[in-house]
Amino acid sequence: MFGYSMVQTVRSHSHKLDKSLREKVLNLYKPFKWTPCFLHNILEGYIKKNKKMSVIIEFEKDCFEEGCSEVDHIFTNQRRCQIRNQFSVISCCSAEITPSVLDELLTSCNHVKKIYLNREVRALLDVAVPSANAKNVIRNGTTITGEGITIAIIDTGIYPHQDLSGRITGFVDLINQKTEPYDDNGHGTHCAGDAAADGSASSGVYSGPALKANVIGVKVLDKLGSGSLETVMQGVQWCIDYNEQNPDRKIHIISMSLGAAAQQYNNENDDPMVQIVEAAWAKGIVVCVAAGNEGPEGQTIASPGISDQVITVGALDDRDSAESRTDDDVASFSSRGPTIYGNVKPDILAPGVNIVSLRSPNSYLDKLQKSNRVGSQYFVLSGTSMATPICAGIAALILQNNPNLTPQEVKSLLKNGADLWKDRDPNVYGAGYINAENAIL
Repeated sequence: MFGYSMVQTVRSHSHKLDKSLREKVLNLYKPFKWTPCFLHNILEGYIKKNKKMSVIIEFEKDCFEEGCSEVDHIFTNQRRCQIRNQFSVISCCSAEITPSVLDELLTSCNHVKKIYLNREVRALLDVAVPSANAKNVIRNGTTITGEGITIAIIDTGIYPHQDLSGRITGFVDLINQKTEPYDDNGHGTHCAGDAAADGSASSGVYSGPALKANVIGVKVLDKLGSGSLETVMQGVQWCIDYNEQNPDRKIHIISMSLGAAAQQYNNENDDPMVQIVEAAWAKGIVVCVAAGNEGPEGQTIASPGISDQVITVGALDDRDSAESRTDDDVASFSSRGPTIYGNVKPDILAPGVNIVSLRSPNSYLDKLQKSNRVGSQYFVLSGTSMATPICAGIAALILQNNPNLTPQEVKSLLKNGADLWKDRDPNVYGAGYINAENAIL
């Protein structure tokens, strides 16, 4: 097997290929086990020229334009290869390539730093707001509601629910390229409500912490709640570009209730998804991401939650009670740290069990889990997916009260304002249980 050309390519350039891509290339040779030897060269030649792979190409620092130009030149007359999207903020592009072109990129392009497989990314599947002390927060005689703050929900889309009426101020569909807000899965709509529902369809019972904040839907996951590294990166890049084009009505917060199993690189900053969320953070956008639902085992924090900068949110089980906290605890499914790089995570816990929020009628989840419907307007779900937008909603309250805060300052306020479990394992409980009253100074 080691005589095959692509195996030699993997061996020679392993430092420039992430583990998933190396495995993908080597798995191309599986059919050879059942193929007569005299056909191997013919089969290999066919696979190298015709098998398509979706990848993310990272270029050396300050070599983005030169790198894209090199790649584009190699793709000339290669009908099965093309650059799909460019991410200049982190010097990357996504592309469709064949194994033969992969070999040429590795041997001929001076500016290629690393090539990653465009792996799958998935959505991480009442009393929550009072439990987080985020209801009726008053400062200087004014009730803080998130008014004037915009939260981007990077997810499966947003259904134009009554509880968000007049406050869906933007929508982009990177899956089906539709222009009007919709959600064919239901997950993103629930998350939008977790952050910013005003409860108008329930007489105020089921409202998010930032009930007057604006939301923007960024659809990067399909009907089944599945997307890719590329689509998620597109979504974050879109938010960064949106702010540059709309300086007077910026996105202040990104909420990402999605993730993928963290891959082992030299450090977390080599992960393209970490790079893109940290680029948004550096541009002044508060980024809240889900820890993941792979608990109770340790080292299960998902990417991009492994970032040491963004706010990684675990799920609390408040036992459906806002009055007593004595029985509250971390949800059993909530992912635990440390990260695979040894860093302490999550940063904080927010309610994430049996959260009632907005229903997207006739969506995938709505049809699949009819028993989860609460009346005709609402739906109940559990997960760090729900905890993350609740945290994002509280971040909106903090920013309404003080719009000049940096993302790091918002993170510090959230962590310093948390209560309970100060003496317990921070890789399980983070800084503690989110408390809006304590975090808004």
